Amino acid sequence: MKQVLIVGGGIGGLCAAIALRRAGIAVDLIEMNREWTVYHVGIVVQGNAIRALKALGIARQCIAIGFPYDGLMFADLAGKPLVDIHGVALAGPDYPADLGLTRPALHRVLIGTALELGTQVRLGTTYEKFEQTADRVMVKFSDGSSGEYDLMIGADGCFSKVRESLYGDRFVPQFTGQGVWRYNVPRPKELVRAVMIMGLQGGKAGFIPLTADTGYVLLVQAEPGNPRLPQAKLAEIFRGRLAPCTGFMASLREQIVDSSLVVYRPLKAVFVDAPWYNGRVVLMGDAVHPTTPHLGQGAAQAMEDAVVLGEVLAQDTPVAEQLETYMQRRYERCKTIFNNSLQIGEWEQHPTPDADPAGLIQRTLQVVAQPI
Repeated sequence: MKQVLIVGGGIGGLCAAIALRRAGIAVDLIEMNREWTVYHVGIVVQGNAIRALKALGIARQCIAIGFPYDGLMFADLAGKPLVDIHGVALAGPDYPADLGLTRPALHRVLIGTALELGTQVRLGTTYEKFEQTADRVMVKFSDGSSGEYDLMIGADGCFSKVRESLYGDRFVPQFTGQGVWRYNVPRPKELVRAVMIMGLQGGKAGFIPLTADTGYVLLVQAEPGNPRLPQAKLAEIFRGRLAPCTGFMASLREQIVDSSLVVYRPLKAVFVDAPWYNGRVVLMGDAVHPTTPHLGQGAAQAMEDAVVLGEVLAQDTPVAEQLETYMQRRYERCKTIFNNSLQIGEWEQHPTPDADPAGLIQRTLQVVAQPI
């Protein structure tokens, strides 16, 4: 394995570039957007993601620009504690159990490291088509150029073009019935860990610390019919959805004032059946298992995919064996997390007597604690 093409410059693609470059593999990375821009919201980095960042050699950088904390607390609408879940420092005793991090800050670390390690990047470029032989992938790019590679990695997100090229319309993301709302706010000094507010109809609210000074308010709630919401009204709608909350969330709610800074997205998910590869083209991250944010594991699983790909592609074994090993190490783990995340969303929309989101989160933490 000497030369690899990565399609997609998000978290998964950049982590894969870092892993492969550290393994001594030449990497070309193409990103269809002309500028590397990400939403100015945050990301939950749990213990297994910190462990993956450590394997990529960038954990310390991320911790330095984020907000380390421990686990999360479930609370009622008034902010009264209900259930307390502590995280596990999976990266080692010198690392935090959890980390809040802004997406722009994480992206700067990933971009800087990938470029420093020699990744060849082309922005505003995608592929038009590719063909395979037994030992090569021939790719024609949108800028008229072409290239030949030992492997092509599809890291191009939930609506992956590479996935469509491999499987047509067999795996299309479906609306789950909920949407997610996010808004950055100053961090109250007393909020030093993640908090989830239960009791809202069809979902939950929460707060995630991101830096010493900032954090973000979140809301995951049912959106019947997947409505197209007016951009100019997003702040007003967001505040209205949080009206039942008292305590600290009421104070945070009143700071949601600028609709242009509200990030709202309907939740869509799909899980690709085995295999995740065809010949010398393989999928990773949200291209193969885009899930809902109920477990905070979307980015973490893309990071883990990247670490495993870096390890298996460094081996002097046939490519089919490498990709099958990648599948064996990732498939069941990702499927469990995917299913558990969807289950929490279902319970929020359609409560049942046996609903136990806190318990399912704790059981999932036991899964992600296992080695990858």
